[in-house]
Amino acid sequence: MADPNSAVSTLINQVLTDPDLAHSDVFRQMLQAGLQDLIEAEATATIGAARYERSEDRSTRRNGSRKKTLATPSGEVDLAIPKLRKGSFFPSLLNPRRRVDKALYAVICQAWIDGVSTRKVDDLVRALGNESGISRSTVSRICADIDEAVAEFLARRLDHTWFPYSSS
Repeated sequence: MADPNSAVSTLINQVLTDPDLAHSDVFRQMLQAGLQDLIEAEATATIGAARYERSEDRSTRRNGSRKKTLATPSGEVDLAIPKLRKGSFFPSLLNPRRRVDKALYAVICQAWIDGVSTRKVDDLVRALGNESGISRSTVSRICADIDEAVAEFLARRLDHTWFPYSSS
């Protein structure tokens, strides 16, 4: 059951009491609060104790947090990923070092095909509405993935079927 003191519960009550509230912004806030609640729950399970809780089952302690901006169809949401004193933690609901959604990936692929430089792709991504842009190393990694897929396509076997063709 949801914690009645969670940020999601607070936002739901805010929407129910104020009908004039902009629903698109509230949805983004609810998404952010829900994701943050899930991250905190997973961190608690990993550590063996909630924040500020004393427990014999605790494996390590929290040591602050680091910010991660997640690009979603509702807009960018800022999340706080807990850091640990011993070991590392990254929530399973996020993909490490992956922020590019499919539409943005397609734009980067097309830019690579058209010969746009990796530096100019960052400007293109910002123009599409992603304020944080994209790093050159991410563009290079995506282009390397494309090169690998093209090489695999060109080296595929074609003896599995008969291909009719005309030599005229």
